[in-house]
Amino acid sequence: MRIAVAGATGNIGSRTVAVLERDGHDVVRISRSLGVDLLTGEGLDKALDGVEAVIDAISFEKPRRDEAVAYAGTTTRNLLTAEERAGVRHHVLLSIIGIHRVEGNAHYAGKREQERLVSEGPVPWTIVPVAQFHDFAEMVAGWTEKDGVATIAPLLVQPIAPDDVAEVLAEIAPGEPRGRYADVAGPETQDLVDMARRTLAAHGRTVKLVPTWSGIFGPAMAGEVLLPGEGARIAPTTFDEWLAAQH
Repeated sequence: MRIAVAGATGNIGSRTVAVLERDGHDVVRISRSLGVDLLTGEGLDKALDGVEAVIDAISFEKPRRDEAVAYAGTTTRNLLTAEERAGVRHHVLLSIIGIHRVEGNAHYAGKREQERLVSEGPVPWTIVPVAQFHDFAEMVAGWTEKDGVATIAPLLVQPIAPDDVAEVLAEIAPGEPRGRYADVAGPETQDLVDMARRTLAAHGRTVKLVPTWSGIFGPAMAGEVLLPGEGARIAPTTFDEWLAAQH
C-alpha cells in the first residue's frame, strides 16, 4: 500500500517509515526538509498522488496556546484538504492520552485542535492516543537545565517505547478507519522525576533535579490524569528494557 507519513524525519515519523518499509509498503515521506510544507501546502498534492493512507506524526513546540492551536490547525487543515483531493481513504493521527482532561497546556490545546479537525473532517480517520515516550523525561529536564540543575514536574505516567508507537501506527494505517482508538501505553507506571534521574545516569550525566508544579506542567496534571483508561492497549517494552538498550 502507498502510505504517506507526515513528520517523516521526526522521532516517531522516522521509526514509522522504517516499520512500514519493512512490511513492504510504498512510503511517501512528508517533511519540510524534503520539500513538502504543511504550513503553506507546497508540494502536498504531488506527495499524496496515489496515497491511500496518511499517518500524521508531526511534532510542534509552541510556547503559547494561540501559536500551538494556529500551527496545529493550519497544518491539519492543509493536510486533510489535500487528502480529500487525492482520494485518501484513511487518516491516522498520533495524539496523546489525557489531553481532554488538562487545560492550560499549549501543546495539548494544539493536539485537541488536531483531533477536532480530524474527527469533523472529510477523510475517514483513526485517532491514536498514546502515553509519553520513554525519552520524554530526559527531554523535559533538558528544557530547564542550567548549571547542572533542572526543574521537573513529578508526573505519573505509563510511558511507551518510541519503537512500539511506530509498530502500532504502522499496523493501524493499512487497515480500516477505527475512529477513536484505545489508549496506547507501556506496561508500567513511572514517576517522571525518577525516569529523568535514571536516564541521565545511564547517559553518564549528573543533574540535580528539583521537583515542582510551577513549571510548564502544573497541578492540573497531577494524579492519574495522564494514565491510560480502561481497555488500553499495552505495548511490550518496559522502561527498564528501553533504558538498558541506551548504553
